[in-house]
Amino acid sequence: MKHVLFAASECTPFIKSGGLADVIGSLPQGLSKEGAKVSVILPLYKEIINSEYRQDMEEVMIFNTPVGWRNQYTRILKYEGRGITYYFVDNEYYFNRDGLYGYIDDGERFVYFSNAIIEFMYRVEAHFDVFHCHDWQTGAAVAIASIKRPHQGMKTVYTIHNIQYQGWIEESAFSELFNLDRDHYAGFEWQGMLNMMKAAIHHADTITTVSETYASEIMTPFFGEGLESVLEYRREDLHGIINGLDVTDYNPVKDEALYYRYRSSRKTKMKNKTALQQDLGLKVDENIPLYGIVTRLVSQKGIDLIEHIMHEFLSEDVQLVVLGSGEQEYEEYFKSLVYNFPNQVHVTLGFSETYARKLYASSDFFIMPSLFEPCGLGQLIAIRYLTAPIVRETGGLKDTVIPYNEFDQTGNGFSFENYNAHELLNAMKYSLYIFHQKSHMEALCKNMTAADYSWAKSAEQYLDLYATK
Repeated sequence: MKHVLFAASECTPFIKSGGLADVIGSLPQGLSKEGAKVSVILPLYKEIINSEYRQDMEEVMIFNTPVGWRNQYTRILKYEGRGITYYFVDNEYYFNRDGLYGYIDDGERFVYFSNAIIEFMYRVEAHFDVFHCHDWQTGAAVAIASIKRPHQGMKTVYTIHNIQYQGWIEESAFSELFNLDRDHYAGFEWQGMLNMMKAAIHHADTITTVSETYASEIMTPFFGEGLESVLEYRREDLHGIINGLDVTDYNPVKDEALYYRYRSSRKTKMKNKTALQQDLGLKVDENIPLYGIVTRLVSQKGIDLIEHIMHEFLSEDVQLVVLGSGEQEYEEYFKSLVYNFPNQVHVTLGFSETYARKLYASSDFFIMPSLFEPCGLGQLIAIRYLTAPIVRETGGLKDTVIPYNEFDQTGNGFSFENYNAHELLNAMKYSLYIFHQKSHMEALCKNMTAADYSWAKSAEQYLDLYATK
């Protein structure tokens, strides 16, 4: 049985700022179900200290962590739950703060975290066969572990969740924060600075990212964010494994947030739709197609494409419901849509998990025309709730959404290839045509019901990688 240690900066249910937390919360359980032994190590943030979980943690050890010429206090706490052992790195100076990121010393904070993990591995009784690190915050950890090998025969694995965020630190930090010979400097340096993601890619035994298409995309200049040449050099060691969905959590059969729970019945799903229409003051009619958007209102999510075509699309007898927040210009745009189409559009600026689930369950179609999307969670939730996604063919969207084909009635959604507003409009008009063909909607619903995006298949792929020398 392989013993895997995950290192990450966030994890549900303890702490979350984005999709990384969902992966670190779900993937270890998927691996455990497939026979692996899994532990996870995280920072002990202020929010966790003040949570219900803190009282069930036990102290494991206390030691000093070298950070350059300094020795920083480190306490390790342990929590057992859901078949996983969770370790927490306690240092109040670095982590007893509001929020997770955004501090001027973030580089130092997470280099300390990485150093503390290595010191922990030297001291812990458990033997780890695989050390699996995630995103830039643990990039230094996988690099240092690959150099020092604290456990005999231990394999190092690094996963890129979003290559945009790389962990740039001043060049002088190598001598100030790292306890490594200068011979290793080149593995960390990139364009005159230290780059934690580059260091991880350079040193890890195996590199993964969160979809096959994204793995190919990030080796190109458009998607590679300056690291494409480093990734191209490691091409043989780079693997794309699609993220799964926590199908226990996202389950329309048991989801208490829904008006009505359902499994595969489109008739019951429509009761959710009419209930939402009633609540939002829209015309209550299950025969009016409802298009949903749940997203951050940022350029990556393709909002500018929506801006170009939505006025034209709303000339049809359709409804649009939006939930999200982000850049002011996009928030103002959606406010203007409500002003111009008060009987067709409802917009909620902000985020509510309960309302998001209602929206997923009530919509007929889910709009997600991203410029890039490493994996994407929204389209997976939409399919799980029998809401056909309309996506651009990029990253995980391309790998998970199969375009509906009316001739053989295959596919679980709609897609378009180029980042082009008219291609989005054509896909949406095609979805509108399919909506008014009952047999096609029934086939589409059946295909979504049959789709399996649980963690089981992805966990098997990870275990195969772990076993490869």
